Amino acid sequence: HVQLVESGGGLVQPGGSLRLSCAASGRIFSIHGMGWHRQAPGKQRELVATTTSGGITNYAVSVDGRFTISIDKTKNTVYLQMNSLKPEDTAGYYCYADATSDQRLRSIYWGQGTQVTISS
Repeated sequence: HVQLVESGGGLVQPGGSLRLSCAASGRIFSIHGMGWHRQAPGKQRELVATTTSGGITNYAVSVDGRFTISIDKTKNTVYLQMNSLKPEDTAGYYCYADATSDQRLRSIYWGQGTQVTISS
């Protein structure tokens, strides 16, 4: 199995910054890409940002220019630097990894999520 553990969430004022981390571990053969989704209360889960293992990135329109995703392949870790945070960024943030296990099974693995709350 592949496990993902997120960290870095918390409470911050509007205009502030947070950096989320997500480390993948376990029986990993290779990681093809990683990314972040978020889900606010009463809303559907939405894509925030993705990156391939080679560093090709994609962002939701709502966060483009404010959030930056990066990957450290040596640590199987993806980061989400979030700047200029807004109250509407408040949500549970969930990391995923598109990975192949050592059993050569490719799947999408999800973390448990970390809460981000933007409030004054």
